[in-house]
Amino acid sequence: MFPASALANEHGHEAVQDSLHAASTHAVESAESLDPMGHILNSDFWEITHSLRFNISELIPIPTFHIGSLEVNLAPSLHVIMLWLAGLLLFLLLRKAASAEENMVPKGRLRNFFEAIILFVRDEVVYNTMGEKTGRRFLPYLLTVFFFILFINLLGLIPTMATATGNINVTATLAILTFMVTQGSGIKQNGFFQHWRNLVPPGVPWPLMIIMIPIEIMGMLTKPFSLTMRLFANMIAGHIIILSFFGLIFGMSLKLCALAALPFAGAVAISAFEIFVGFLQAFIFTFLSTIFINQAVHPEH
Repeated sequence: MFPASALANEHGHEAVQDSLHAASTHAVESAESLDPMGHILNSDFWEITHSLRFNISELIPIPTFHIGSLEVNLAPSLHVIMLWLAGLLLFLLLRKAASAEENMVPKGRLRNFFEAIILFVRDEVVYNTMGEKTGRRFLPYLLTVFFFILFINLLGLIPTMATATGNINVTATLAILTFMVTQGSGIKQNGFFQHWRNLVPPGVPWPLMIIMIPIEIMGMLTKPFSLTMRLFANMIAGHIIILSFFGLIFGMSLKLCALAALPFAGAVAISAFEIFVGFLQAFIFTFLSTIFINQAVHPEH
């Protein structure tokens, strides 16, 4: 009787050891498959889990066409899907907030949320920099940029989603739009030739203009470059840190499960901080865009 009981206990102990080894092996394999850059870079797949992912080109089939020898592929990627979702979500929420019953005191959390941000951007950023008369003209564009960047940043914090502002093509496009608005507004306000004359401060001796003109042109081009790199670098860096913490969690074996709480706490803290960074980067992009546009419209300031 005792040998049989001992044999059963031995088999049970071996089964537990095999289960622990399998779970540990699975954790290590998960850690090895967790590639931070693979979750940040753009792709043609939408990965829900490690075993469940969708081919976007199959879900949204768009045929390619040719312009001469050039093949044009308009199939959306993961970051394009995120841009669509951010735009659709922003449209629906703002429409719901705007269609609410108008009262002297705003009611509802959604309307209070949007109204508080809109008033802050309008009064403290746009009007405070441009003045009310000029700022009213550019307020729709600047508010659209702010909320669009904000929604993209916050979508990237949701599991299975992606951060499109971690793609330099997206941030460069937003910066180019600001650059076009800046130059177009300066030309419209001051005239074509006067706008370009304003690049060089008045009263500069003509020999110095040989040096000043290239410097001012470089300064004009570095403004959209700084907008591009600042938003791109801050967003991608935060997500790399978060995914690195999660990699440490999966990399811990079951024997070190207590230590896994440390990177988990770090991931939670960084995730909460990324919410603040999402708001901050949207504000910085809008604030700098306001300054650049105001410099082109009012070069004397």
